[in-house]
Amino acid sequence: MVRALRLCLAGALAVWACGQDSPASSILIVGKGFTFTAGAAWSKDGYLIFSDTPADKLYKFKPGGEMEIFRDQANGPSGNAFDSQGRLYTCETHSRRVTRTDKTGHVDVVAERFQGKRLNAPIDLVIGKSDHIYFTDPAFGEQSDHRELDFYGVYHVAPKGEIRLVAKPAGRPNGIALSPNGRTLYVANTDDRNVRAYDVAGSGDTSNERVLIPRLDGVPYGIRVNEKGDLYVAISKGIAIFGADGRPIHTIPLFERPSSLAFGEADGKSLYVTARAQLFRIRLEPKGEN
Repeated sequence: MVRALRLCLAGALAVWACGQDSPASSILIVGKGFTFTAGAAWSKDGYLIFSDTPADKLYKFKPGGEMEIFRDQANGPSGNAFDSQGRLYTCETHSRRVTRTDKTGHVDVVAERFQGKRLNAPIDLVIGKSDHIYFTDPAFGEQSDHRELDFYGVYHVAPKGEIRLVAKPAGRPNGIALSPNGRTLYVANTDDRNVRAYDVAGSGDTSNERVLIPRLDGVPYGIRVNEKGDLYVAISKGIAIFGADGRPIHTIPLFERPSSLAFGEADGKSLYVTARAQLFRIRLEPKGEN
């Protein structure tokens, strides 16, 4: 359990040192004053991208540098991810699509419709090492009133662009992640408060749906996986850590509700966490995956 042993102020930033029983050595607020943050994604070029969905902005943060606006009027951005070429993929909840931004700033639409109908409102995505894309498509708030599809979906987009429905849960899917070897897909379910797992074939297709983590102590949002295969799940009360077999390991409490996670920096041991109006940096062991 995280214990607040020391609180110091450096400008607007606060640092908490953590007890020896915690997997976190320190928790640092690196940004504040946002509306509702989400979609943390680490670029191999050494910076973090994250969304402020209600403010309609994408932000860029480079450790040691200034926070800057990456894109304004970003169509209600939510989840973000980078592919092997360093291109940025974004779930746009207002335009109800997934887009790709190349390094010149050019934007292409990756997914917008399924079987001729508009998507509900893609919220999170993950990209495998072979650039297979998986994203969740629930519907929250106003999006529920404008649905063309009568189900919530988890989709796969192959490298050649073909979109397939790989899961159709009764509850709304939210956070999504892949195991380090890319053979297991994890999906958090907001309504059922659990995490499901799926086997992933070389083609990108999924099978063997099962509930890996039942009855979470809070509503689950984003998921990330470290190099050991442990799952870090953002829940209402903080970050819950589980083994690849679903066994609970630890919980890092936060005083703000987290929404997304991203391992970053050169050693992969910093966990960036979006939490409502703030962005946290947590130092961890071991190295993470994104």
